[in-house]
Amino acid sequence: MLIAHDLGTTGDKASLHALDGTLIASAHASYPTTYGTNNEVEQNPEDWWVAVVTATRQLLADTGTPPAAVTGLCVGGTMMAVVLVDANGTPLRPSLIWADQRAAEEAKELRAAFGDDKGYRVTGNRLAATYNLPKLMWLARHEPDLVARAYRAIGHKDYVNFKLTGIIATDVTDASSTAMYEIANRCWSDELFAASGVESRLAPLVVDSTSTLGQLTSAAAAELGLTTATRVIAGGGDGPMAAAGVGCISPDQPGYVCLGTSAWYSRTTRTPVLDPLQRSFTLAHVVPGMVVPTATTQAGAGTVDWLRDAIAPLMTVPDFITQGLAAEAASTGLFFLPYLTGERSPWWNPHASGVMAGLRRHHGRAEMTRAALEGVAFGLALCMEPLVMPDEPVDIVGGGAASDGWLQLFADVWERPVRRRANTSGVTSLGVAITGLVGLGHLDFASAPSLSVTDFEAEPSARASEYREHRQRFVAAYIAAAPWFEGEAQ
Repeated sequence: MLIAHDLGTTGDKASLHALDGTLIASAHASYPTTYGTNNEVEQNPEDWWVAVVTATRQLLADTGTPPAAVTGLCVGGTMMAVVLVDANGTPLRPSLIWADQRAAEEAKELRAAFGDDKGYRVTGNRLAATYNLPKLMWLARHEPDLVARAYRAIGHKDYVNFKLTGIIATDVTDASSTAMYEIANRCWSDELFAASGVESRLAPLVVDSTSTLGQLTSAAAAELGLTTATRVIAGGGDGPMAAAGVGCISPDQPGYVCLGTSAWYSRTTRTPVLDPLQRSFTLAHVVPGMVVPTATTQAGAGTVDWLRDAIAPLMTVPDFITQGLAAEAASTGLFFLPYLTGERSPWWNPHASGVMAGLRRHHGRAEMTRAALEGVAFGLALCMEPLVMPDEPVDIVGGGAASDGWLQLFADVWERPVRRRANTSGVTSLGVAITGLVGLGHLDFASAPSLSVTDFEAEPSARASEYREHRQRFVAAYIAAAPWFEGEAQ
């Protein structure tokens, strides 16, 4: 058997799988996030490890699995996290996670020094504040003593892998999301290090996602309740892992949306997709030889969770969404820009913020909820523009995909069929398991599409043409607010 760990924004989802990929059981352990007033978003890496230990032990206890039966372990995690560790692997400060965009000024300086278009061509990514290299520039400027003491800068799953094996490394998928890795040449970029002033010594060893990093150390085996015979597969970032889990493993598979705390649209190609407007970016795939063109919004299901907590904390999220879907928002002139932590695709503006535009006395809680649901849909529609194929359906996964009504809204806004994969909240975990089992030699990636099925499909309704006009007004609202965002950032 294999244990997969999916390290998300709010916690670790651990899942136990048979060697053919079949899910046996799952467990979850959460960890906290600290939000600052200047787009700072941090987590304590030790909390990740505690969650991994807790969830692993729960899996073993709940299923009565003998430790020796677990022959492999694989970890996936959120991308664009920065963990400064010393030579012993000890974190020197909390991690700046994907949502942290404090490095806006550093990103601007990097674009000026290296060239915006050149950076996009070399890395497949914008040189934006959410990426690792500008974050390292910020740390070097504001916390130089810590950076001087650092041995490596690693990512979310990389720290857990170190705790498992004692090896400090990353994989190609996480490396490709740092803005300091050459996507075509598959190597760290000396030119980008020189332009940024960040020392290349901080970059870790890069391995394939299906590589065996090693076996559990005796200390890790004791904490987890496993044996030192358990092999640890390198794993990868959550975006490429989700692609594997949804079966998007070749160019002939449709693209998909993952609707978690944040959200993204992604597909699989053989070569990077370089959008002239730089709305999308390209990551390495866990599947060798493939890449994952992606457009990511900060505003996913977490936007709706935040609004529920703010205005209806006693309601369940499903009831809150149902109430919103029964109301009207855009058709009554109400729009919500859901940019509570800045925005990535398509605007790449860390200064963007949430705006409820067109709010009038006749609007209430339900209408504001509908505006948030529509705002997420509009934002994802903009993400899809540079990547989606004409008339192609969109598979959707992630915790936010549970609502049939919201999926119908997506189908109308996106003007294409939306198909929910049955394992919506566990598709990234499944991708981690598939990657681990490929690494162990028990599966190949070609089997991935058969490991999940479609359980709901929404076709565009008569409202689709109406939403085309509403989407234009949503864009107009952002354009009108953009100068104010910049003024507030001064």
